[in-house]
Amino acid sequence: MEPLKEMFNHEFYRHFSYAFGEADENFNADAFYTDVTRGMEGLSLNGRLRNTSLILRKHLPGDYKKAVDILYTAAPSLRSGYTALVLPDFVALYGKGHFDLSMEALRYFTTLGSAEFAIREFLKTDLAKTLDVMHKWADDKNPHVRRLASEGSRPRLPWSFKLEEIIKRPSLTQGILEKLNADEELYVRKSVANHLNDHSKDNTAYMLQLVKSWDKQHKHTAWIIKHAVRTLIKKGNEEALMIFGFGNDARVQLSDLAIDKTDLHLGDSLQFSFGLVSEGADPQKLVIDYAVHYAKASGSNSRKVFKLKEVTLLPGEQIAVSKKQLFQDLTTRKHYSGKHVLEILVNGKVLGSTGFNLSV
Repeated sequence: MEPLKEMFNHEFYRHFSYAFGEADENFNADAFYTDVTRGMEGLSLNGRLRNTSLILRKHLPGDYKKAVDILYTAAPSLRSGYTALVLPDFVALYGKGHFDLSMEALRYFTTLGSAEFAIREFLKTDLAKTLDVMHKWADDKNPHVRRLASEGSRPRLPWSFKLEEIIKRPSLTQGILEKLNADEELYVRKSVANHLNDHSKDNTAYMLQLVKSWDKQHKHTAWIIKHAVRTLIKKGNEEALMIFGFGNDARVQLSDLAIDKTDLHLGDSLQFSFGLVSEGADPQKLVIDYAVHYAKASGSNSRKVFKLKEVTLLPGEQIAVSKKQLFQDLTTRKHYSGKHVLEILVNGKVLGSTGFNLSV
C-alpha cells in the first residue's frame, strides 16, 4: 500500500502549481513547484501539508487579504479531500490578526476538505470569540459547516491538541451539540457522537446527564446517543447501559468458548465461537462484545474491545455466536509476538476468556 504522504506527490504539486498560476498571473508556478518539492521525500504526511503552506506564503502576496483572495480563486480547481487542508492550514498560520476574514475563509474551505484542525488554532488564541462563531455555524445550511462546529470543538480531536478549557468546562459546547442532536446528515451525527464520547472520558456524569435529557424517540438522536455512550457500555457503565435498557447484571451463562488455533502468525485469522443461555426469569436485552489483550513491545498488554451484536433473549433461550478476527498490522495498531488473551463480554462484564500465541 502506498504511504499516505504520497497524496502530496509530484503529480499533485504540478496540478497545485498550475491552479495557483491560473488564479494569479503574478504567481510563479515553476518556482513554487521547485521550492515545495525540494526535500519532500523526507517529510511525513503532515510535514508535507505544513511545508506546502509555508512555501505558499513565500510565493503569494504579503498582504493577507490579497493572499486569501487568491486561495478562494484557486480553490475550485484543487482536489477536495485531505490535500485541501492546505487552505485552512494557511489561514491558521497567517490569519489570526484578521479574525472575521479568517472565519469566513474557514467556513468556505471546510466544504472542500475540513477546517477542523485549523479552527483549533483560533480556539487556542481566543476561545470565547471563536466559539461564538461556531455556535452560529451549527445553524448553517451546509452540513460541512455544521460538522465543523462540532468536530472542531471536540475536546480530544485525534491528531490535534486537547482543548483543556473545554475539558474543564464541557458546557461550553453544549449549545452546539443540542442544535445538532437530531441532524439529518450522518456525517454530522457521527461528529456529535464522537464529541460526546470525548466528554465521556473526562466528564462522564455531565455527558450522561446531557444525553438523558434528549429525545431518545427521535431516530437520529437515538443513533447519536447510542454511539456516544459506546465506550462507557464497553466498560460496563451501569448508567450508560440502562439508557437503552441493557441491564448491568445480565443473567446469562457462557458455554463452549472455543478457538480454532492456539498459535497464530501475523496475517492469520482467529476463528472463535461460544454459546449463551439466558438464566433470567424475564426477557433480557444484551450487548455482546469481545476484547483482545494485545501483547506490546514492553511485555505488557493493551486491551481493545470490539462490538459483536445486540440481542434480546427470552427465559431459557440459547444462542450460538461465532466471529473471525484478522491479525495484521494497521496504521493504528502494530502487532508484537507474545501471548494474547480473548475475552467475551456481556453488558460490559467478562464472562470468560482464553489465550493464544501470536508470532510476528
